[in-house]
Amino acid sequence: MAACSAKWGYANPLRELAGRQYTHNTRVAPKNTVRVIRAESTPAAINPSIRKSEEKVVDNVPVAELSKPVTAYCRCWRSQTFPLCDGSHVKHNKATGDNVGPLLLKK
Repeated sequence: MAACSAKWGYANPLRELAGRQYTHNTRVAPKNTVRVIRAESTPAAINPSIRKSEEKVVDNVPVAELSKPVTAYCRCWRSQTFPLCDGSHVKHNKATGDNVGPLLLKK
């Protein structure tokens, strides 16, 4: 456990609790660690079953207190301006045969 304290500045609780040595990395990440999870690299459909008979699924939601007349929110998770829609769903739909579209908030 001295190696853990020297390397990371604190004892490794996984080794302390188990009371045995591990051959794999048991480092516990500090509380302020940010983990980045990438979307899958191969295109896959996001919408497996909802309203598949429609060319593109777009829902309109009326909201009285908006600063703009229409705001489009991304539902394909591919937008470079997420959470706002930038039209990336068009390329995604062509590549996967999916029919996902934006969520439109309207005044």
